[in-house]
Amino acid sequence: MPEKILLTSKEIERALARIAHEIVEKNKGAEDVVLVGMRTRGVPLAKRIAEIIEGFEGIPTPVGALDISLHRDDISPSELRPANPSLTDIPISIADRRVILVDDVLYTGRSIRAAMDALMDLGRPKTIQLAVLIDRGHRELPIRADYVGKNIPSSKDEEIQVQLQEVDGVDKVVIESLANKQLAPGN
Repeated sequence: MPEKILLTSKEIERALARIAHEIVEKNKGAEDVVLVGMRTRGVPLAKRIAEIIEGFEGIPTPVGALDISLHRDDISPSELRPANPSLTDIPISIADRRVILVDDVLYTGRSIRAAMDALMDLGRPKTIQLAVLIDRGHRELPIRADYVGKNIPSSKDEEIQVQLQEVDGVDKVVIESLANKQLAPGN
């Protein structure tokens, strides 16, 4: 299966606008909401959602970036690299706030578990909610998103790639067979 486009730039925009409205509705406003994007693509998604919320609520929503590398369970302790404190940057205390964790793709749930551990190291939020652009299923942990841009059932031999203007120079979501990717020339 060649690369197939699942979401266009316009569809990503619409999904993020819906997520932003749902966040404000569920939290009865945005006064004590903090958006925390997971590195790498969760950060620009969180910033976009914050801009949308500010557009209709009229108040800025703080946005932070979270590095989960020290909390991952798929890396052996010998492979861990020293923490880079500049990769986690949250401009205000998360204590007693409603933290919306933002990521691009929810798959096994292991990254989200690591992110929650990393957040708890920084303080005790009132709540932690999860917003993802894509939920592809295949959970290994009992984690679900509160806000989902699009549910895309996929097989384990497929890869979903979120490409964002801020990181990749283009906005789109694609799915590709891992088998085809391995057979491609130059790989």
